[in-house]
Amino acid sequence: MRLRRLFGLRVVHQMKPVVAITAGDPAGIGPEIAAIAAADPSVRAVCEPRIYGTKSENAPDGFERGRVSAAAGRAAYDAIVRAVEDAMRGDVQAVATAPINKASFAAAALPWKGHTDLLAHLTGAPRGVMMFYSDALRVVLATVHIPLAQVPATLTRQLLETVVRLTAAELPRFGFPSPRLGVAGLNPHAGEEGLLGTEDRDVLAPAIAACVTDGIDVRGPFPADTIFLRATRGEFDAVIACYHDQGLIPVKMAAFGKAVNVTLGLPIIRTSVDHGTAFDIAGQGKADAGSMIEAIKLAARLAGAR
Repeated sequence: MRLRRLFGLRVVHQMKPVVAITAGDPAGIGPEIAAIAAADPSVRAVCEPRIYGTKSENAPDGFERGRVSAAAGRAAYDAIVRAVEDAMRGDVQAVATAPINKASFAAAALPWKGHTDLLAHLTGAPRGVMMFYSDALRVVLATVHIPLAQVPATLTRQLLETVVRLTAAELPRFGFPSPRLGVAGLNPHAGEEGLLGTEDRDVLAPAIAACVTDGIDVRGPFPADTIFLRATRGEFDAVIACYHDQGLIPVKMAAFGKAVNVTLGLPIIRTSVDHGTAFDIAGQGKADAGSMIEAIKLAARLAGAR
């Protein structure tokens, strides 16, 4: 906020938040959509965009479009680190990230599977939780980038309780002062009382009951084949999904290109797109910047509310 005097009166101007935009993997569509979004009038109306990484819509020198490389992975990582450092210092009020490529990260010997765990590491947060936000549907992922075979062992009662509590605490910032949460079952028919798997009965249900005891409005586990439809009809403000594709398929069906990836549990505001690096169309002028625009606008809105 800044002050100036006009005819002897103090006039208060609310300054627009500065949003850091990381350009993502330079061999993908990230630099294109970052540049397009930063120039979009609807973005400039709500924030001051600041790009980290290449500012060109074209792939920078030294990076071949559509090709995994250690150099590209490192460049994407370095941009994220700089943006997060500035956010932690308060030089920018939020961070919106273009997509990275996990194979390029691995080629650069970076141990993180994606933005979520990297951002938790950089900010010192105990846990980062991935939520996909859209007007039609909000989905929070209890587990993220792990093989499907590892999900049952990873999805502990403690983990689910943590995710539910964090979601309930964070959703008021998004306009849901008393959030109503639903939990999707892990197994078909939410286990059918143990006939189709015991995790829903022995792990998910006790975690949900503990959260209810603490006053959180959460129900489930419900069969995953109907809970997302119920949410789109207004029964739940957000759905907790057990694993990556269980949550991402319905939200992309409902709002692809409009959904925004938000990391809950961080000391900074971070949003991102709902898609990947799209190596197959990089540099061809086909990339849709819609999700990047929505991510920046949501970041600005959250920064303004804070």
